[in-house]
Amino acid sequence: MLENPAAAPPIEETAVSEVKPPTTKEKVVEYFSDLPIMVEIARCESHFRQTGVNGEIHRGKVNRFDVGVMQINELYHLERAERLGFDIHSLGGNLAYARYLYEREGTRPWLSSSPCWAKFNEIARK
Repeated sequence: MLENPAAAPPIEETAVSEVKPPTTKEKVVEYFSDLPIMVEIARCESHFRQTGVNGEIHRGKVNRFDVGVMQINELYHLERAERLGFDIHSLGGNLAYARYLYEREGTRPWLSSSPCWAKFNEIARK
């Protein structure tokens, strides 16, 4: 025991690093690490947004039935997605259903945004 506590060396405070949860973009990049074109499609379709600032599902500007980071259209896909067990309103379900679509149809479901991502696809093929 120290006779003079004031003479004790100061205890160094260690900063507790805050571990931030991954962003939507980081999750998309990780999920589609094997399909970089899908990352580009997410960038073009939603700018990597699954939800809005208030937590509501991100909807398309041109078509309000396009939802989430991959802009899956509810009118065309909601019923089938639900039958298959995908919740396109959640990030995981939106990404998983997008992979399902890609495996069956390639990039065709996102052709309307192809002017944005097609150049990347051409570069990737070279």
